[in-house]
Amino acid sequence: MKRKSVAFILATGLVLSGGAVHAQTTAPNPTIQYEVKLENKLLKKISADNMYNTIALLSKEPREAGTEGELKAVKYIEGQFKKLGYQTEIQPFPIYDYNTKHVFVSVGDAKVSEKPHAFSGSASGKVTATLVNVGKASPEEIGDVKGKIALIERGDLSFVEKVKNVLDKGAVGVIMYNSAAEGNSFGQVGEGQTIPAVAITREEGLKLAEQLKEKELSATIDVDIEKIEKTSYNVIATKKANSKKNTGQILTVGAHHDSVRGGPGANDDASGVSAVLELARVFAKEKTDTEIRFLTFGSEERGLVGSSFYAASLPKSDVDKMVAHFQMDMIGARDAGKDKPFGGLIMYTIDGKKNLVTDLGANASKNLFNEVLPYGQLGRSDHQPFHELGIPSALFIHSPVEPSYHKPTDTLDKIDKKKLLQVAKIIGTSVYHIASPDTPAILKYPFEDRPVD
Repeated sequence: MKRKSVAFILATGLVLSGGAVHAQTTAPNPTIQYEVKLENKLLKKISADNMYNTIALLSKEPREAGTEGELKAVKYIEGQFKKLGYQTEIQPFPIYDYNTKHVFVSVGDAKVSEKPHAFSGSASGKVTATLVNVGKASPEEIGDVKGKIALIERGDLSFVEKVKNVLDKGAVGVIMYNSAAEGNSFGQVGEGQTIPAVAITREEGLKLAEQLKEKELSATIDVDIEKIEKTSYNVIATKKANSKKNTGQILTVGAHHDSVRGGPGANDDASGVSAVLELARVFAKEKTDTEIRFLTFGSEERGLVGSSFYAASLPKSDVDKMVAHFQMDMIGARDAGKDKPFGGLIMYTIDGKKNLVTDLGANASKNLFNEVLPYGQLGRSDHQPFHELGIPSALFIHSPVEPSYHKPTDTLDKIDKKKLLQVAKIIGTSVYHIASPDTPAILKYPFEDRPVD
């Protein structure tokens, strides 16, 4: 491939931005044609068969966080990184299971539910207080809840956000009712959210909401939960920059290695891990002027616990050097994407705004496959903790998800090698344009809201 600089990419009209700084370019020059030859040595090294074989191995058994299945996967991933010559670290962190011994919810003298469900991580304890309906617990919906129990409808916001919003205003308990017609097995609280929180059915919740229109009600929540500590892991492989040409920057490429309980997780997310390992293999012998970290995270399925732990562990000096995070989650499903263009592949950012990662991804897809990769807004994966640190980040995924999502049927036979190769080439090319010594460091320009007159 005739290598082009980041400055050349800027000349095509892309806007690169990161954190609190932005770079704005001039209008595109239509005479410039950015040609990428698929025969180049970097892309030719990427093997769909290698990725498929990795998925086959990892999906032999479930890899639920905190289990022997996860630990086996972690040791395998670490071993592969070590074979490639990377500086490798296994980063353990605590996770918790909860054994509900007792849960009870009443309003006045009457039970609300015969079988209420305690949120994962709910505090143990008994509280009796006035019940207040706060809708879906968005900040603008919440009135006076200090010293009261909040009745919340499921939906729109995450469980943790809802609990945080009422807890910040002094609520002492949460009763949440379902957004779906059936069931109440849902809910989790975040670290430090130390109030009892329970789930009830939609029918039960709507009934309480109607009663609250007529009169004030007093509710009681009584929860007794045993907290059981386990260990999950992140795997970190570092490729240091060439000492003679070092931009002082860091970029990261990640996926999560855990699966849901009872699921082999071939697509979710052995597929992403397979691409992380394959790109690590491809870049192992490449000369790079930027530090590259290849990461696999544990406990994503528990609420981004592993990636959040990793992000929190980073020294500020590292965060300041980080210019991009590429996250791959569920990149190989044959049945995902339906009839969407590009097989359903999309780049999601937390705020729905373009950034360096999406700029490079879109540019690479156009030049590799003659189709511009779209972007959208979505959290729910391990790009979020990086975004929250101000690092340009995006999730690469095929959407809508496949019918076997989070099911025991998420198996190897449903993996599409072409989709694996598609994503690996796009991200491999994007990483190359940051890390190759033939391209300059990514310059950051201070944003100024400056009028011209």
